[in-house]
Amino acid sequence: MRVVETPSDLQLEGEIGFVPTMGAFHDGHLSLFRAAREENEVVVVSLFVNPAQFDEDEDLGRYPRNATRDFELADEAGVDVLFVPNRDEMYPPGFQTWVEVEQLGSMLEGQHRPGHFRGVATVCLKLFNLVRPQRAYFGQKDAQQVAVVKQMVRDLAVPVEIRVLPTVRDARSRAMTRPCAISIGGCVMPGSRWPNVASLSTTLSCRIRLPASVLAIMGFFRRCLSAIETGAASSGRRPEVKFPSINRGNDARSNELSLASARAREDLRRTRRATAIPVPNAPLAHLAPA
Repeated sequence: MRVVETPSDLQLEGEIGFVPTMGAFHDGHLSLFRAAREENEVVVVSLFVNPAQFDEDEDLGRYPRNATRDFELADEAGVDVLFVPNRDEMYPPGFQTWVEVEQLGSMLEGQHRPGHFRGVATVCLKLFNLVRPQRAYFGQKDAQQVAVVKQMVRDLAVPVEIRVLPTVRDARSRAMTRPCAISIGGCVMPGSRWPNVASLSTTLSCRIRLPASVLAIMGFFRRCLSAIETGAASSGRRPEVKFPSINRGNDARSNELSLASARAREDLRRTRRATAIPVPNAPLAHLAPA
């Protein structure tokens, strides 16, 4: 496997399969690498932690990185070229051109993370231009990201086929994801793919001095969890989670996100089967914050 840091050193020939990543590889990434290996003559993986996708430099600095392990996993999966550009290569001084997928990039996650999908679309287009792949591979788990990239490819006539692979899950049917760190009040808690939510508020309140409003919210969730545990033995009912309708028309974008919503509902069903936590059949009015 070649490790390439500058676009001029790519020098690629043949039918190319490309997997854009930000590193911290897990089984989901490896499934994309293997699919690209089966369908293409050359497999290229990019490893670039894109600063344009983060709201704060602090979040960017906490993003998990393990280059040595990533290099080993990519090599074992049959990757031919690992493209590792630096920030100046991707966003040179004076950079001022951005790709904005307006509707899809401003709803759902985009509504809460302004500019995030602008960063996704921009970096993907630039990587497509540098690598020139015939196919690019994404995981179904990141449904809105896939919808944004597909729309960008259609609108700008980018000559690449977007291949979307099923979500890879662990033994408990949970979608694989990279480890993360939680930071509250300037304190970083060690990374974990699936933290113990039930004990999280207790841990935080013991170690960090939090505002009264935050402690009240934590107390509310503790009471919710307590009610669930109390009613577990006497009720087999499960919570009904309502997903908002996002299919406002018959256009391709609405249909794409409707499919994403259906996938989210299926993820919820899988999680319910894996955790098997029943919910009490009782009103929740008494659980409101004191």
